[in-house]
Amino acid sequence: MDIIDIAKKIQEHGGNLYLVGGAVRDMIIGIDVYDEDYCVTGLSEDEFINLFPDAIARGKAFEVFEIDGKEFALARTESKTGIGHKEFDITIGKDITIEADLRRRDITINSIAKDVLTGDIIDPFNGISDIKNKIIRATSEAFKEDPLRAYRAARFACKLGFEIDEGTLKLMEELKDELLALSPERVFDELRKALSYDKPSIFFKELRKANILDIHFIEVYKLIGALQPEKYHPEGDAFEHTMFALDRCASLTPDVKLRFAALVHDLGKGVTPKEEYPHHINHDIKGVQEVINLSNRLKLPNDWADYGKVASREHMRAGIFYRMTPNKQVDFIERISKTKIGLIGMEIIVDSDRNCRGDYYGKVEFATIGERLLSEVNGEMIKAKFGIEDGIKLKEKLHEQRVCKFKEWMEK
Repeated sequence: MDIIDIAKKIQEHGGNLYLVGGAVRDMIIGIDVYDEDYCVTGLSEDEFINLFPDAIARGKAFEVFEIDGKEFALARTESKTGIGHKEFDITIGKDITIEADLRRRDITINSIAKDVLTGDIIDPFNGISDIKNKIIRATSEAFKEDPLRAYRAARFACKLGFEIDEGTLKLMEELKDELLALSPERVFDELRKALSYDKPSIFFKELRKANILDIHFIEVYKLIGALQPEKYHPEGDAFEHTMFALDRCASLTPDVKLRFAALVHDLGKGVTPKEEYPHHINHDIKGVQEVINLSNRLKLPNDWADYGKVASREHMRAGIFYRMTPNKQVDFIERISKTKIGLIGMEIIVDSDRNCRGDYYGKVEFATIGERLLSEVNGEMIKAKFGIEDGIKLKEKLHEQRVCKFKEWMEK
């Protein structure tokens, strides 16, 4: 059924239909709209179901109805009854206005509605002004009723390149004690989305400004103030370096797992004793446990954790690939090729680390030649050439022949 036909049917029975939330926001900003959510006022739940008996009801806390792939919710208000983002009393009624429904939403840019039939914009909280000024602002004090909104505000700042206003930063900080009530899955979902945007660093910088970075991202927080040699890191401490590296990685690949690996590659610097500053001895090895701690806390998928651990453990060696002996170079290629991050992924991490500030210090390349080596000198070739069956001898001969081939290429 066409959305206009749905809106007319609702109007004929005393109600109104509004496009709400992200769809209106993105339409005003001028970016592609992917999801359309609608709010119905002036009808009871029974009246809506009678009008649209084929609508599919979804949701647990309150019902959302799906018609032809679009979601329709009746206007509602909420009142907090406990800790966390699930403890709410929800009121649905035909007397609830669109303005009352918009008031319960998190930030002003998400609290705008558009009348489907007239095209009128309903903007009681000046969301359009905040869009023009690139500001993330809490719609009302009700922002504090859901701790997840602290991460959502930072994530929207990240997505849109906006800045969170001071009042909202304070509200986010006031939610600090409740953040641990959030499920790891919800926090991970916000992290995953933030890492998918062009400048993921904004997410972490805004959490830092709100003084809540240390709740779920303590390993990243500990990088603040971790001094580095100024000659190699004029950008500042390990936190600033990591933010530059993260954004550099985002410019090189859409793979969020690789971006996560860039985020955590230097976590070991956060546990360096201050008396050792600005040096960070064995931070690559120490960082592996930090990645494990973060991954366990957020219950990250195993492949995310694997990417992060390899990035931490191997990025220093990867950065000096051309200074290794041929034997160690082949050893490195064989080892990294067996990991989930792979040679190409590891090469991106090294580039993100070395060239994080935009100054180009050269690219360390080992992926192309490494994949060629593994392809041309393989187990089947060794078996055929030397008559060796599977086992330690095959592995040793395979490595030996790869070193020989690698030396041959390097001498040309």
